[in-house]
Parts: sequence; structure tokens; C-alpha cells
Amino acid sequence: MNTHSKPEPSTESRLTFKIPQEAFDWYDEYAHGDIDRRTFIQRLATLGLAGLTLNAVAGALLPNYALAEQVSFNDPDIKASYLEFDAPDGHGKGRGYLVVPSGVTAENPVAGVLVAHENRGLNPYIKDVARRLAKAGYVAFAPDALYPLGGYPGNDDEGRAMQSTLERGKIEGDFVGAAKMLKAHELTTDKLGMVGFCFGGYLSNQLAALLGADIAAAVPYYGTPPQADITNIKAVLQLHFAGLDTRVNGTWPDYEAALKAAKAEYTAYTYPEVNHGFHNDSTARYDQASAELAWQRTLEFFGQHLA
Repeated sequence: MNTHSKPEPSTESRLTFKIPQEAFDWYDEYAHGDIDRRTFIQRLATLGLAGLTLNAVAGALLPNYALAEQVSFNDPDIKASYLEFDAPDGHGKGRGYLVVPSGVTAENPVAGVLVAHENRGLNPYIKDVARRLAKAGYVAFAPDALYPLGGYPGNDDEGRAMQSTLERGKIEGDFVGAAKMLKAHELTTDKLGMVGFCFGGYLSNQLAALLGADIAAAVPYYGTPPQADITNIKAVLQLHFAGLDTRVNGTWPDYEAALKAAKAEYTAYTYPEVNHGFHNDSTARYDQASAELAWQRTLEFFGQHLA
């Protein structure tokens, strides 16, 4: 099934000025390693910004993680900690952020959800996503692909550079190890879900293809198709796309055709007039209306398929 939704544009914004679309497109190139920071800033300087300072525009586009906390790590409804796991198909050992709803015990387990980060390591936004899931009643686990290099360094520029040095297959192996650990954890049921954003969206597609029936439900946000065998996907998929994200959206028609040929169960939503990364509330790409609608659909989807 393929369903497209058109939410009303958000009337709320933390910005008091309009950023030209070219700036969002250049930021997407910068965030995915196609251009460096210096080139990104130089391009911004070429825009006619109607009296706006370059620092104001750049500051709005670059992450401000003080804006990204929706659930505090001190929230009494959850308990957050770090956990190492075995990753024989990856770097041997991995580490991630485990968030458990209060009251969950081995005698009263709940479903687990694996959270996959973008191309820059386990940053505060992804940790907050894990806390949101735990607040909603799931044991959430967010691995850090940068653990073999010492972990997320505290800023996205360095994290992006670090992650680019790692072999993609090894990262996938680390997340496979995390998925198997979470599925076997004493606090989780045998139902495993996964959600990921950008590179994590790709990982959500890829692990669904690699692990088959071990993943019950997967939610890729603006993720590219898997490289593994699509016919192996047994999970139900809910895919979210940004209307202005031509890079990822260009891969969707062939992926959708392959899903249909494999008789995979999926629903896809496209949110018009929003950019890649619209769910990430730490930058100006965030669109509140679309992000909240997508997250509501995500939680309803997990509620249906992980019960």
C-alpha cells in the first residue's frame, strides 16, 4: 500500500527570517560530505540575504542541540544508561544509549526499538529520540557507530569526518549486533522495531533486508534503499520522505517497484515543501507540523506492529 499525505504547513517557526532554498540545498550537500564547511560558508556569502548577516543564516542551519531536548534524561518515567554489546560482524564490540521505561522488568517486558543515527554519530538529537520512544513505552537502544574511534566527539563536523573513515559494512555489522542484543534482552519481547534518519534511514532499510523476520517493523526517515536483497524484507515498513529532498526521492521509484515485486508490506508518506532532515528539531530544516505528524504516525505504527 502506498499512501501520501499533505499536512498543513507549519505556522510556527523559531526563525524570524526566511532562508533561501539554495541555502538548504547547500547545507544538504555539506551535511552529506559533498562539500566542506568552508565551501558551504562561501556559498552562503554569495546569496542576497536582504540585510541578514551570514552568521545568522549559518547559525540557523547548523545544529543547536539545546533546541532538541523534548524528553529530559532526568524524566522519572525513564531510565537512561550506556551498554556495550558484541558485534562479531562489525568492529567486535559496540556501545550505545539504552533507555528503559520505568517499571519494565524481566517479568513485564516490552518491545524494543533500535534507533539509527545520521552520518555523524550518536548526537544529542538521536539520544532524545531514544528517550521519546522510552517515554512512549519501548525499550530504546541507540548505538554509536563512532564507538570504535572513541565515540561521538561532541560536534557534528568532527563526527561526520570520523564516520566517513569507517567501512560501511562494519557499521552495518555493529548495528546487526545491536539488533540481536536488543531482541534477546531480558527486558524486551520478541518484537523488534527500528527507526532511523538519513544514513540511519538507509540502515533501517538495510537491516530489514539483512535480518528478515527478526525485525517486525521498520521506519526509515528519508533513507536510501538497501544494498542487501530486498526480497528478504519481512518487516512491515513505514517510510517518510521530504518533498524537497530530490537526492533521496530520486531513489524511491525503483525501491518502491522492488518492494511491490517482493510483495512487501509498506506505507510511504511524502511531506510537501519540507527539506531532508525535517524531523531534526536542532536546525532550521525542522518543520514542526510535518515532524509531529510523522512521529505520531511512527508511534501508531509501532503500536500496531510491536504489540
